[in-house]
Amino acid sequence: MNENGLVVGINEKPKTIGHWIVLSLQHVFAMFGATVLVPLLTGLDVGVALVASGIGTLIYIACTRAKVPVYLGSSFAYITTISAAILSSGGPESAYVGLMVVGLIYAVVATIIRLVGSAWLKKLLPPIVIGPMIIIIGLSLAPVAIQSAGLDGSATWKEPVVALITFLTVVLLSIKAKGFLKIVPFLIAIFVGYVAAIIFGLVDLSVAFAGYHFLQVPNFTFLGTYSLDFSQALVFAPLAFVTIAEHIGDHVVLGTITHNDFLENPGLKNTLMGDGLATFASAALGGPANTTYGENTGVIAISKVGSVYVIALAALFAIMLGFFGYIQAFINSIPWAVIGGMTIVLYGLIAANGVKVLIKDKTDLSQMKNLVVVSTMLVIGLGGGLLQITASSALSGMSLAAIVGILLNQGINLLEGRKKN
Repeated sequence: MNENGLVVGINEKPKTIGHWIVLSLQHVFAMFGATVLVPLLTGLDVGVALVASGIGTLIYIACTRAKVPVYLGSSFAYITTISAAILSSGGPESAYVGLMVVGLIYAVVATIIRLVGSAWLKKLLPPIVIGPMIIIIGLSLAPVAIQSAGLDGSATWKEPVVALITFLTVVLLSIKAKGFLKIVPFLIAIFVGYVAAIIFGLVDLSVAFAGYHFLQVPNFTFLGTYSLDFSQALVFAPLAFVTIAEHIGDHVVLGTITHNDFLENPGLKNTLMGDGLATFASAALGGPANTTYGENTGVIAISKVGSVYVIALAALFAIMLGFFGYIQAFINSIPWAVIGGMTIVLYGLIAANGVKVLIKDKTDLSQMKNLVVVSTMLVIGLGGGLLQITASSALSGMSLAAIVGILLNQGINLLEGRKKN
């Protein structure tokens, strides 16, 4: 273990090619469920989302000069807005344009930071706001994990049993395993859970690969093949600042895990630029917005493998998944019960990392101003808060909680400043 508490450091390669491949596959499986869920919910192409995820991650690595082990996957923050845009008169093209506008906003913010520094952004998004936001991100996904695991009362007894087997595999390997097994708990859990799912009849191998071909080209919608429709751009644009806050929070969490300050080196100017260009590239292919993935950060937290080389290979695997039909068929055949058993751990880790942000900042929750900000954000974010903007768009959940938290924190600071004067 190196000085940053990692088994494999950020700029280190795994000892063998075999280890490298297995560690990268673990990241692919960790991000897969969430990355394909977004296009499934919005009607976008799953293959395009996978390819865009891999390309976006490689763009990010290039922009940050391979200094940050971040994986980019489909963003949940834009699901409602994408769905509304597709149903609008502008159709899916208006959603692509809106997402490209988001990517450009990231690039503009990154450029401003490059010119004048990031103090203003850090003031706008301090730990007292970022911490609850990360907690909301993790806990708002909790119902998805519970439903996937069959623990919502809507499934038979088989789904919870398979989920439990998967969950216990992750936990036992994470706590008791030695050597290489300890750093690939999620990958092993996928296969253990899959075998259990076959035994319990949740996977029918005779139909799992039906209709797939060895090579399949995703249904790309390339920029330039349609007329640009900016009708939804103003609806998408404000959400950029919500996911910028998520971006900062994820990098703070990853920095805590790896004992690095990524906001300083390579700096927000580079991480935001990478994230923004990745989202622009994804939308230009007909894919969803990209964002830093807490699931993969959770894998790093448990495995202690922070290698950018591992992340880069995972990105290449994701691109391949978009084209190899049989591999995509296998992953698509993984029952949600297996995914649910894993995500109970992963989503909980995300929420716990939000708590870590507050602890690291030594946030004093005995102070009423801090308590008000945190409690308000949690209630709005987890309570299903919704603010209708237009007939076809609304701010809800994490997005609304983030904006309220930012405004509330700034308002309280302004009032306190006036009192002192």
